[in-house]
Amino acid sequence: MPTATTEPVDSIRSLLANPGYRALLVYRICTILSYQIVAVAVGWQVYEATRNPFSLGLIGLAEVLPYFCVAPFAGHLVDTLPRRRLGMAAVSGLALTAVALAAITLSWPLAKGVWPIYAVIVFGGAARAFLGPVYNALFARVLKRTQFARGASLGSVVFQTGLVLGPAAGGALVAWGGGVHVAYAVAAVFAVAAVVALARMPVTEPPIRQQAGPILASIAQGMRFVWGHQVLLGALALDMFAVLLGGAVTLAPAFIREILDAGPEALGILRAAPAGGSVMAALWLSRRPINRHAGRILLVSVAGFGLCMIGFGLSTVFWLSATLLLVSGVFDGVSAVLRSTILQLATPDDMRGRVSSINGLFISSSNELGAFYAGSMARLLGLVPAVVLGGCMTLVVVVTTARRAPTLRRLDLRDL
Repeated sequence: MPTATTEPVDSIRSLLANPGYRALLVYRICTILSYQIVAVAVGWQVYEATRNPFSLGLIGLAEVLPYFCVAPFAGHLVDTLPRRRLGMAAVSGLALTAVALAAITLSWPLAKGVWPIYAVIVFGGAARAFLGPVYNALFARVLKRTQFARGASLGSVVFQTGLVLGPAAGGALVAWGGGVHVAYAVAAVFAVAAVVALARMPVTEPPIRQQAGPILASIAQGMRFVWGHQVLLGALALDMFAVLLGGAVTLAPAFIREILDAGPEALGILRAAPAGGSVMAALWLSRRPINRHAGRILLVSVAGFGLCMIGFGLSTVFWLSATLLLVSGVFDGVSAVLRSTILQLATPDDMRGRVSSINGLFISSSNELGAFYAGSMARLLGLVPAVVLGGCMTLVVVVTTARRAPTLRRLDLRDL
């Protein structure tokens, strides 16, 4: 007979008692720490060498192009091959990226150009295309369906914690830890730790599909599923345009130098602030998951994000800028948890890799494409007008989505 202290199956303690889920969380935070440390170091190194905000946008372009090319095939492979092994291979690619950047830093005078850095980032972008599909596919193997909502919140806490600690660590390593080559070495260590976590993860994987069918037909099947699901398509499109148009953080090195007059440690704070807000939101949602009015809350969250971007663009005070980015992270955290929960609840298990890859094309790649957009607009209009315009366009996207996707606007997660 159960006692009064028996934990519900979806309680936080029950989730963390699951060794497979714990290993998955270690994999997630180590990969994001590795990537974020590299992102801060590369951004600082390239801007120091060029003093051109457009060069920051080119970093995003160098990553997003291979991501777009590889992601659809990555989703197909995740649905047909052992997921842990694919994840281990992808994270090994992150480690090699960090090692290569360290070698370039120590041997290549940047006065000759930064193109070797862009070349390595291309390789890293291809490796990153596998990370999200592997995580989402393994997530559904280590948790029960009733645990998805709270598990998505905890996963977001871990992810956003990595987004806080990664930039802060990257900025500290660049400023006080010995320079960018040391930052790259630390990033490589985190990537290796993620490989170890996957290698030790206890998980049962579905049987390998011997007759998977043509790759392009498999990819098209996943695209048709997403296109025909109004709620899933609306949620992904809403976040994609918000991230694409609101990429102010990409321009943080330029804001630090040109407007806020600070150093690399301040860059780490600005890069970490949005994730700090997202951690607070995800922690709250892990205890109080959203079910009712989920669609309306999603729309309001993205609108709040856009308003914060407008405020950041107009601010000339460092701590005000950091606070606005922190609040933007709260809104973005709510949006991310809702999108992740919708993705898990709406997707059949045999299509999780492909649907997750499409999600990556909508969301993950839009970060890098948004970086290119922000750098390009900053070059054409200037730093402040570029960020303010992006925030205003985000509000336009919210209004348009609310009108054209009534099913999403009325969404209750219990209906999925």
